[in-house]
Amino acid sequence: MYQPAQLHRAVAQLRTVRQEWAALMVAIETPPPAAWPPAQLSTHLAQQQAADDAALPVTDRTPLTLRQHPAPANLTALDAAVRVERMLFDLADTLAAAVQRPIARQLASSPGRVPVWADDPADADDPRRWRYPSPTDPGSRRHGAHWAAVWVEGRLLDDDTAPEQQADYTARPALFGLLPGHLRHEAVRVAGQCERLVLHALQLDPRSTPVEDRPCPWCGGELTVHTAPGEAPRATCSTGPSCTAPVPVDPDGLRVWGITDLPALATALASRAAA
Repeated sequence: MYQPAQLHRAVAQLRTVRQEWAALMVAIETPPPAAWPPAQLSTHLAQQQAADDAALPVTDRTPLTLRQHPAPANLTALDAAVRVERMLFDLADTLAAAVQRPIARQLASSPGRVPVWADDPADADDPRRWRYPSPTDPGSRRHGAHWAAVWVEGRLLDDDTAPEQQADYTARPALFGLLPGHLRHEAVRVAGQCERLVLHALQLDPRSTPVEDRPCPWCGGELTVHTAPGEAPRATCSTGPSCTAPVPVDPDGLRVWGITDLPALATALASRAAA
């Protein structure tokens, strides 16, 4: 049995995928960044450029599984995005098959008797439904990974699982049933894997990367960029407290540039390179 904390962690992971999806689309068309500048900064700059050049926002483009990339600049980002889309689409198909109410309407009922239901085309237009693909129609896949993540999140949070009151005072069965335990487990697993793929492709996963050919401007020590999910990037100098850089010392005794100090470090590195 999954505890609420585990389910909410999976929801947070799905939201991370949604929040970083635009950056991942930009990364597909951008060569992989070097250690410097940190990925968050270079991705931000790339997004700004893409916003100027692109006719459509990256979140509105055709899903990756439905279009071709003749010359992607970053194969790692493309592979991650395609895998994440497919995993979310397949997961949504599986959950819908298990818990989504069949398309139906109530024909007749009387006190003490079980309502009679039949196919109802109008019920198929409910925007909350997940629609399966067919040879001629991508179904809900046309809306991309962002919508799939939102839809899976709703199933994890048990949205729309109570009977729905109708205008004629009858009750329609809930649009979705509660997820059984094995499907909660699968949804939690997929959410975690999707987040790891996205963060790794964007170089936002936990990592410490030496900055090659760019020594510390103050002492010549080796600079290292540190990143982690949900945290701002930072850089450290290997020399330690004897480095004269005007920044604090971290608990390990290394000079550290936080997010507010990184612009000054960038300026110093650029000046050193130009000298």
